Amino acid sequence: MKRVLVVHFSQTGQLARVVHELVSPLARAEDIELVEEVLRPRCPYPFPWPFWRFLDAMPESVLLEPPELEPLTVRPDEHFDLVILAYQVWYLAPAGPAAAFLQSEAGRALLRDRPVVTVIACRNMWLVAQETVQRLIRDAGGVLRDNVVFTDRAGVLASFITTPRWLLTGKRDGLFGLPPAGIAESDIANAGRIGHALLGALRDGRERTAASMLAGVGAAAVDKRLILSERAGRRAFAVWARLIRLAGPAGAWTRLPLLALFCAYLVAMILVVVPPSLLAQRLLWRR
Repeated sequence: MKRVLVVHFSQTGQLARVVHELVSPLARAEDIELVEEVLRPRCPYPFPWPFWRFLDAMPESVLLEPPELEPLTVRPDEHFDLVILAYQVWYLAPAGPAAAFLQSEAGRALLRDRPVVTVIACRNMWLVAQETVQRLIRDAGGVLRDNVVFTDRAGVLASFITTPRWLLTGKRDGLFGLPPAGIAESDIANAGRIGHALLGALRDGRERTAASMLAGVGAAAVDKRLILSERAGRRAFAVWARLIRLAGPAGAWTRLPLLALFCAYLVAMILVVVPPSLLAQRLLWRR
């Protein structure tokens, strides 16, 4: 009997659906005990996001100042053969609850000396956040074995419209000919193929080796055209995060003027800088 812990937090419910489909083969297997841990912030995040609350989450997300979590339901000293950590990406960083788990004593104890598979569901940019998560897993003594990524199939510019609309209004349907926001239903429905691969790897004992458990299944595809944009965005967010953080803690009214400036910066970047940057990178990668 192999024991698998799946840890996740889903604000919109999309990641929870991905996780449910992905681990369904493990849940049905008689030789696997699947334990689910849903991360619960003591101060819940609303959905849809109120506009200012959405912006106000940026500094603490980027600076890895996570929210307090309710106590985990699993004991820190419990043994698991594999840990699956599913998380969202907020402002090019791991979402607050995931960062809180990775930095908590209980989370670090559960990851110590354990193989870890990460699962991401996001708009498109995830590489920088995953580098942060990999470092936090390593600091906890865990071993990142594989990464699984589900991204929005809409184009970069289209998702700049559909994703904020979904997060701020809860409306996910298509708009003005644009596709619906979020992960395609077909991709969610097909997530079980990853679970079947994990099940086979666990039965073969590959979680105890150095080899990938998900080799050949196309678990994560890196869009090289976005790497430069991600790293530039990360640096810019770090500067803004430190500046806004100086104005007070999360929720402080003294942060509002700087948050308004940050919002104007984001809009200017999306309208003025992103389109020519994407065009230049597309031409560069074609050579």
